[in-house]
Amino acid sequence: MSQTNDRWNQWMEQSEEARLVRRIAAVVVSAVLVLIVAGGLFATYYVQRALKPLNADSKQQKVVTIPTGSSAAEIGRILKDKGIIRNATVFRFYCKYKNEHDFKAGVYRLSPSMSIDQIIKAIESGRTYAGAGLTLTIPEGLWVEDIAARIAAKTKYSKDEILNVMKDRAYIKTHFMKDYPFLNDVILDKQIKYPLEGYLFPATYRFTKKNPSIDEIIKQMLDKTQAVLGKYQDDIANSRLGSVHKVLTMASLVEAEAKNDTDRRLIAGVFYNRLKKGMPLQSDMTALYAVGKRKAHVTFKDTGQSSPYNTYLHKNLPVGPIDNPGEASLRAVLHPTPSDYLYFYARPNGEILYAKTLKEHQANIKKYKKEWAKLKEE
Repeated sequence: MSQTNDRWNQWMEQSEEARLVRRIAAVVVSAVLVLIVAGGLFATYYVQRALKPLNADSKQQKVVTIPTGSSAAEIGRILKDKGIIRNATVFRFYCKYKNEHDFKAGVYRLSPSMSIDQIIKAIESGRTYAGAGLTLTIPEGLWVEDIAARIAAKTKYSKDEILNVMKDRAYIKTHFMKDYPFLNDVILDKQIKYPLEGYLFPATYRFTKKNPSIDEIIKQMLDKTQAVLGKYQDDIANSRLGSVHKVLTMASLVEAEAKNDTDRRLIAGVFYNRLKKGMPLQSDMTALYAVGKRKAHVTFKDTGQSSPYNTYLHKNLPVGPIDNPGEASLRAVLHPTPSDYLYFYARPNGEILYAKTLKEHQANIKKYKKEWAKLKEE
């Protein structure tokens, strides 16, 4: 009987303990559910609040600069720092959710009284603050010397002052290369005319100051280059050229030779075909860059110019870019049109004729070379 009572008491103790455990577990589960619900409600409130104007009653207008190539995350940080929005992270995720990405660089007047949607619309409109400082437009295909001339025409600096910075290798190494990893020692090669040739991205740049420093101008251009190259990082690494410098060099040739996307991709393909066969590229534009002249008619003297840029005398790519190419030429080099063409010939009207054999190419030249001769006479 005593043993039976002991077993009964033991069973009762275990049952009580089990019931206690179940009650505690139920309380914990209930608490967790309450926390989840409360957390969800708080998160909803937090996001809704972040999407509303920071100060709906504010009459303040603030000047905000959006650099070229800025991402939604970067713009969010700028707006938060300027006191325009509450939360940069919410701004970034809201832009992603709404698929908003067509932001325009520039200087804007924004207010804390604006909603997130109003701010996004303003930055996508491109309607910049009329009282802003310098606006500088750099078209595709310019030489560094051309860019320097454009900067000089809009600022207090002379063309020579700007070019002195553009060719100062020691200065470029200490002031720019540490901040832009796509700039490496290859650009410091003494055979290269200007280390930054090919790396100054064509775009419209806006500055709050009327006369920003040369450093500020160059850095904003390099910021844009970095933003564009970042989109093609994997493509560049997996390309047949394998490096930023070579890709930009090829893109600069394509930029100089072609005027539309179809020809850009075909010409890039021709260059790859010639490289594969060990043929010189024989680009007239590299010969003209070597002699430092832009002209319609290329002579045998030009193509015989001794220069590491002249692809008539040297196989493979030139030592560096021969201009500053746009994104379309970059894409063409990374995604060329496959063909069997080894030659192309440009007519003065912009049409480009392609050929698979030297005989076909010479026939094209014979048929249309008078057009260039006539152009020279005019």
